[in-house]
Amino acid sequence: MGAVAVDIEVPLSGGDVSEGVVRVGETVRRPLRAHSPAVHGLLRHLEKVGFDAAPRVLGVDERGREVLSWVPGEVPHRPLAAYVVSEDALRGVGRLLRRYHEAVASYEVPEGTYWDEDTSNMDGEPEVVGHCDVTPENVVFRAGVPAALIDFDLARPTTRLFDVVTALRHWGPIEDPADRDALLYRADVGRRLRVFCDAYGLERELRRDVLPAARVRFERSYRAMRERAERGGGWARIWQGGAGPRIRRAQDWLERHWDELDACLC
Repeated sequence: MGAVAVDIEVPLSGGDVSEGVVRVGETVRRPLRAHSPAVHGLLRHLEKVGFDAAPRVLGVDERGREVLSWVPGEVPHRPLAAYVVSEDALRGVGRLLRRYHEAVASYEVPEGTYWDEDTSNMDGEPEVVGHCDVTPENVVFRAGVPAALIDFDLARPTTRLFDVVTALRHWGPIEDPADRDALLYRADVGRRLRVFCDAYGLERELRRDVLPAARVRFERSYRAMRERAERGGGWARIWQGGAGPRIRRAQDWLERHWDELDACLC
């Protein structure tokens, strides 16, 4: 009697707040949420315009979970490996984010679309639907090169600068050395900010706004995370794990090093 093929579910780790995510063959299954239709519309647009660095929406399975295509490659885990913190990787992430912004710029968001908006953002008219969570854990590498973005749960209309600053928060990183990965403890953050912005192609006039935007983002992120943590779940675990004090330390570090960072950027 021949063997019967069985779809084996492999739990996926790495995300801080996304629970119940599994791999089944060449697909990823995730619980549907209120903002899932908005994310699906975004991903379908990216597929339509030929952006090949994001998952594809394949539908909903028999258990009511969204089905996305599996994106092959390696996703970094902590502690970060040397290739992840290299300047080549930094340039690659900057170029990847710029490619994403160019691909999503033509997306006309349907009226009434609900995003997961209970998070920090900048003032001003939105320019694009940002990824808003370009952390190392959400970038897929292939042969040491940043190749794709995953986990669009926090995507929402925002400015390009907000998306850039959010990425720099993690890839600079703009944080106290005590909270960095070991290989980034003595990183020249000012140089790394410039390398990223050069690779992204951030206009000179916008570089003056990077640090002020980071200042605003830190404060709003602190408040948003604290409010989410009060409702429990993954955000509560992050908060209980010291997210609040880490943000405060990052704010203090930014203020102490403002002049040197600004000089490198501008």
